[in-house]
Amino acid sequence: MTAGRTEKPVHLAVYDTLADWESGHATAHLARGGYGIRTVALDAGRAVTTIGGVRIQPDLALDDLRPEDSSLLILTGADLWDAGDDLAPFARKARAFLGAGVPVAAICGATAGLAREGLLDDRAHTSAVPMYLDATGYKGGEHYVDADAVTDGGLITAGPTEPVAFAREVLGGLGVFEGELLDAWYRLFHDSDVTAYEALQGAQE
Repeated sequence: MTAGRTEKPVHLAVYDTLADWESGHATAHLARGGYGIRTVALDAGRAVTTIGGVRIQPDLALDDLRPEDSSLLILTGADLWDAGDDLAPFARKARAFLGAGVPVAAICGATAGLAREGLLDDRAHTSAVPMYLDATGYKGGEHYVDADAVTDGGLITAGPTEPVAFAREVLGGLGVFEGELLDAWYRLFHDSDVTAYEALQGAQE
């Protein structure tokens, strides 16, 4: 993908206790690849505070987000996913996105939110460990894959220790990097492979 190319924005869900580190690789390289990043919250008029203490003023309210206006919805982990139903509206929005054929990427606690919504019952997926999702009472255990990140159609899932693999699936899915270039990007950021940097530079010249 060429930087500067006009694409529908990617929407990053934001809420209190959001896990800062889980989306950074994905959003940074999506932005460099021509995708605008817009933050979406339950209430666009109220700033949220991440688990790292960073305050974010949302761009958009969740109720105003339409799948047809987006390239992707990203849901990161947060303590709130396991503390009640406050974030359930984001899982319901994910259902609307997938139903409209617009991809969703969920990592860490957000996978549990999707499990509670029934979105993992018939899709290949991963998370932190199988027992974490089993505790939600979902019916998709047979579709659990022990992998760093999993893509099944329009749904990407990953566990909390795999932000780079999560980004790999996101960037590949939206065509920011593909093939050998995507592999080199992953080796650079996941494995600190300096030869991968040379491959990236050569491919982008």
